Formats: sequence, C-alpha cells, structure tokens
Amino acid sequence: MIITEIIGNIHEQPELRTHHAETITLVDDALTKRIQRLVSDHGSELGLRLPSGHPPLRDGDVLHSDGENSILIAVAPTDVLMIRPGTLRDMAFVAHSLGNRHLPAQFDGDVMIVRYDNTVVDFLEHYGVRYERRSTVMPTPFRHSEHTH
Repeated sequence: MIITEIIGNIHEQPELRTHHAETITLVDDALTKRIQRLVSDHGSELGLRLPSGHPPLRDGDVLHSDGENSILIAVAPTDVLMIRPGTLRDMAFVAHSLGNRHLPAQFDGDVMIVRYDNTVVDFLEHYGVRYERRSTVMPTPFRHSEHTH
C-alpha cells in the first residue's frame, strides 16, 4: 500500500480512533522524510510518498483507516537536554555558543532544548549552566536551519 496523504490526527480528531490500530514508530529524523518505506508493529509494509512541501509527520497521524482498523504514527522519545540558564545574559551566551556548533534547538518558554550530546554536557557543566537530561516526545522534529558563511 502506498500512502499519499495523511487522513488526520487522532489527538485532534478523536473520531478517527478505531477498534484496532497498528503503529509505526518513527524517530525524530524520519518525521521530515516524505518518501520512505515503513513497517508497522504488526508487520504491515507501507510506502510513504507525500507531496513536496508536506509538513512533518506528527504523533497520532493516521496513515490508513478502513473504519475498523487503522495505521498510526507514533513518535519515539528523543534524548534531549533541557537547558535552563539563570539569567538572560547566560541564555544569550549559551544560545550563541551552541548556535556556533549549528545545533538544532527548540525553545519552550525559558527553556532551550537540544538533542543530547556529551560535548554539550561538558560545555554546560564547565560554565555552571543548569540543565536536565530527559527522554521526551518532541512536538516538532529538530531541523537544521538553512545558512551560509
């Protein structure tokens, strides 16, 4: 079966929930790939061929449903560092320093979130910056920004 569109998302449209659901668990990097081969937890094989410009896949996306059975996307937790600098100056220093490494980052309020990296941990500990390592499902995938030097 080849999937060319997302039917909906069970978190936003609970009526899409079916009696039986197969799950395809994807890691963060796979969420932005619009063409890929997928295998569900029940061994069903699917081809994904979404149109150019399609938004990234999300946890709960419904790839197929026949009313009684469905195939859903589940996002695997990502190993991240939740960075909480104590001051605005510290946040600017951390963001600038990690930005120079071209690390993709996300922000949630006053928390900077990056994928776990032991060199980042060394940097944070060296400068006494508060952080917490956590495994969490990110609402959007990490992406590299386009840039030139």
